Amino acid sequence: MPGQTLRLIETRLENGGLGMALVGDWTLINLEPAKEVAKKLRALGADPDVHWDLNGVDLLDSYSALMIWQAWGWRFPASVQGKPEHLCFLARWGQLELPQPVPQLPFVQLMGLTINKMYSSFFDQVLSVLTLLGQLVLDLGHLLFNVKAIPWPDISNTVYDAGVRALGITALVGFLIGIVLSYLSALQLKMFGGEIFIINILGMSIIRELGPLLAAILVAGRSGSAMTAQIGIMRVTEELDALSALGISHSLRLVLPKVVALAVVLPLLSVWTSAAALFGGILSAQGILDISYKQFLFKLPEAVPLSNLLIGLLKSTTFGFSIALIACHFGFRIKPNTESLGNETTNSVVAAITVVIMMDAVFAILFMNVGFSL
Repeated sequence: MPGQTLRLIETRLENGGLGMALVGDWTLINLEPAKEVAKKLRALGADPDVHWDLNGVDLLDSYSALMIWQAWGWRFPASVQGKPEHLCFLARWGQLELPQPVPQLPFVQLMGLTINKMYSSFFDQVLSVLTLLGQLVLDLGHLLFNVKAIPWPDISNTVYDAGVRALGITALVGFLIGIVLSYLSALQLKMFGGEIFIINILGMSIIRELGPLLAAILVAGRSGSAMTAQIGIMRVTEELDALSALGISHSLRLVLPKVVALAVVLPLLSVWTSAAALFGGILSAQGILDISYKQFLFKLPEAVPLSNLLIGLLKSTTFGFSIALIACHFGFRIKPNTESLGNETTNSVVAAITVVIMMDAVFAILFMNVGFSL
């Protein structure tokens, strides 16, 4: 009768064979407390000599049908009877193409496949970035002969978002880093009586390395992720398709303004961050080593040649160009779903920061003999 809980009744046939009768409402809500019944069904399902009788089943939902079909080994047993609608419901599972189990590979082979997949993905992404870079060069060539087509409003908006709105956080981080670096250096210099060299340490490390690097990392995490998410949202809302339908170039209206804006903004942010870090270092040096502000500012140009500032600006321009290009690359890789949006935004930030640090190491090697006073 309807409303009965499911049962599995064992019977003996006239020929001495085993019969199993399914009775009651075979639904998910009844299967949960009847775990022993489900276990017994799976144990007997592989026996080809069992006769199955489903005439006593009043209700059968898709979950219970799938469980019965799995117990039967994904096929009808040799002897089965039941209501036509229930048998047709079970037969539907046989018409579906179910995923095949993944074969268990040896560990060495599995590692080889994983590494090969990583290399393939890496080179695919490098090729995609180079394609984007080539399109950017073509757009720049086009704008040289069509100055009116330069997207000034988009460049201006990106300059404001990535530059002006980042002044506060870059100044705060730079100021704190300057204080920390000054305190740590002062403890060592006091041991050797070289307090005056705090100016050389702060000047060289901040103007040449920490200022551009800190600004680039903050911009990569703040503005780079925002650029990737912006393009991703345009993919989800089909705005990119609308631009294509209108004949508007994605690279000209989305990539080029971001690349140009960051290439201009990041050197300025680098100088701003370095100034804040030097200010924090001056305050700490005055309090710990009794070095006056006037002495610090007078000695700084002599301790840090101008070429170090130029190297820092060159690095910052390269960093800004790379961050924007990587952010746009991962933005166009986003698929129209929220999971891809989160994953690619994270990948964009990680890749941008990694590339910035790698490029900083390259600059350090290339200019290792430049900018040091004898």
